[in-house]
Amino acid sequence: MEDISYAQATAADFSDVVALLKGCALPNTDLASGHLEHFVVCRAGGRLVGTIGIELFGDLGLLRSLAVTPADRGRRIAHELWTRAKQRAKDHRVRHLYLLTTSAADLFSRWGFHRIPREEVPAALRATAEFSELCPSTAVVMTMELHAPAG
Repeated sequence: MEDISYAQATAADFSDVVALLKGCALPNTDLASGHLEHFVVCRAGGRLVGTIGIELFGDLGLLRSLAVTPADRGRRIAHELWTRAKQRAKDHRVRHLYLLTTSAADLFSRWGFHRIPREEVPAALRATAEFSELCPSTAVVMTMELHAPAG
């Protein structure tokens, strides 16, 4: 069994993250190495096999780029990535998390997200490239309220 590890992404992970997103047919053309500050990566046997990211907008967050290589799916990597991203969002005092998906609405529903109409998304998120250009208008929009730590 390969060693699986999780870590905050660094600029050195950029090309591998982009390749993984491309391989999973996820938006990536707006991604810059600076975005990786709020990404988590998963490695198995030294290979990058998963990633997830959040873009922060004050107390709002846009969950993006949950990807696991097809060969590594079914190992609960996505769930662990989600758990770590959710904690990071809470640590940054994100109160509402949003996402767009064309293929994983059922998964995100199981994790506590619910569907909303596109017009209910705050303007700051609607202005992102992912929302306004990269994801098709048929993508499902979902949200979740987080309870950030007090203080």
